Amino acid sequence: MYGGRKLAHTFGLFSVLFGVWLILSGFFTPFFLVMGVGCSVFAIFLAMRMEVIDHEAYPFHLTGSLLAYLPWLFWQVVLSNIDVARKILHPRLPISPVLTWVPAGQKSDLVTVIHANSITLTPGTVATAVEHGRIQVHCLTPENLAELEAGVLDRRVTALESGHQ
Repeated sequence: MYGGRKLAHTFGLFSVLFGVWLILSGFFTPFFLVMGVGCSVFAIFLAMRMEVIDHEAYPFHLTGSLLAYLPWLFWQVVLSNIDVARKILHPRLPISPVLTWVPAGQKSDLVTVIHANSITLTPGTVATAVEHGRIQVHCLTPENLAELEAGVLDRRVTALESGHQ
């Protein structure tokens, strides 16, 4: 049976799905609006049958924090792109790959996944495994690893859980 919270998550997921439909289609004629509603309702029906509509289907509780976090992450990706390009174009190619574990101070699995994906999105680093309290990372250089071990990314992602940056 659907309670108030489940219904709110269902409506929120529908809103996100329909919003993405509108943005990606770019058409606002009645036909496309009806198709968007139909496809969104069908996706919600499938999600209900699979019993995956919960607080992680779309984490509304993280929305405010994510709006502050994503621009910062975007800037880190830009800086990392420049750093990796500089290293690749350097005549001596100063790359010394490292594979090690870095701490992850997140309490929830969702935010730990956001942390691991943030590492992977940043050029020069790839999260290869996740365990409770730590993430295995492959870095192009020890400097990349030192940045992760400094814990700035870990603190910023952990702040998502508490709702402030």
